[in-house]
Amino acid sequence: MTVHLEVAEGVGTLRLERPPMNALDVATQDRLKELAEEASRRDDVRAVVIYGGEKVFAAGADIKEMQAMDHAAMVLRGRALQDSFTAVARIPKPVVAAVTGYALGGGCELALCADYRIAGENAKLGQPEILLGLIPGAGGTQRLARLIGPSKAKDLIFTGRQVKADEALALGLVDRVVPADEVYAQAHAWAAKLAQGPAIALRAAKESVDTGLETDIDTGLAVERNWFAGLFATEDRERGMRSFVEEGPGKAKFPVTSE
Repeated sequence: MTVHLEVAEGVGTLRLERPPMNALDVATQDRLKELAEEASRRDDVRAVVIYGGEKVFAAGADIKEMQAMDHAAMVLRGRALQDSFTAVARIPKPVVAAVTGYALGGGCELALCADYRIAGENAKLGQPEILLGLIPGAGGTQRLARLIGPSKAKDLIFTGRQVKADEALALGLVDRVVPADEVYAQAHAWAAKLAQGPAIALRAAKESVDTGLETDIDTGLAVERNWFAGLFATEDRERGMRSFVEEGPGKAKFPVTSE
């Protein structure tokens, strides 16, 4: 298999493993969707790390495979391509991308599906599809613009240029830059901390933010309001408030499952 789901201490690691560059061929896309949906369902997965290994995150799509496709073939495949990435973006739990080396094209688009991105000092990110006479097709024109703003996104998409970690940080394309050999450890630590949090409230927070970015503010506020009120029916809310009153802030412990 080219993608694996490894679970430990509440953290699920979606690891790409297709040497040498983790090219995202059709089989890898389909496996990614399958495992993202599994991570979404599993109660023992409370947060997720996306990782490509120590040397490369993902250098993009499998160009040789794509070259053999004509218009009709891509019309049929295009939705499945987007659906595989959307499955990652819709994991209802905190997701962090641990980016080392190249994250180009589909690799960059995969990192965009995470809630948070930690990059190594050796990372290079970009959307080089224009150099092939194409545009990003796995959500790049949409998620990149929402993340860093339309003008900055257009610069990267129009030119196809790669940006190093420091520029990616300045653009807001990544959220933290660390030594390359610390990327996975720091991403796992970020996920592990959140894996100890209130699962339903974290899901509510993620859905409220994401929905708000995709719709008008009144609809976003309605989603927030409904989730906010709904959380008053959860044991986590009772536990969190009781702990605050009795012990002070930040000391509540939440169980692995909470309904």
